[in-house]
Amino acid sequence: MSSGLLDTSVIIDWDRREVANALPDESAISSITLAELTAGPRLASTSAESARRQSRLQQVESMFNPIPFDVNAARSYGEVVTAVTDAGRSHRPRIADLLIAATAHANGLTLYTRNPVDFVGLEDVIDILSI
Repeated sequence: MSSGLLDTSVIIDWDRREVANALPDESAISSITLAELTAGPRLASTSAESARRQSRLQQVESMFNPIPFDVNAARSYGEVVTAVTDAGRSHRPRIADLLIAATAHANGLTLYTRNPVDFVGLEDVIDILSI
């Protein structure tokens, strides 16, 4: 049985057949993903897009109990940032992504993403599955 933490990019696209077929048997999300989804309707450029994002947010809220960003994730964040900077990348433009990665690391979960470039440098720290 597979299990994994879904990056926000996966949640946004999970209605796509190729994404749905690649999801783990047991899926979880981070509280950071919930935060990103909560901001989504407010950042939409049209009312139709805002409504679509609000609907996805409500769907996710009804389906998941997000894994909190806790003390263990905070400790993992240091390791994640170190790995990214050791790979010659700045951690600053991708803080939310790295907080999600730290949550996966702290909980021993594979990270499922649609944007693997956001996690370059972390290959030796966490399992990343691009879908």
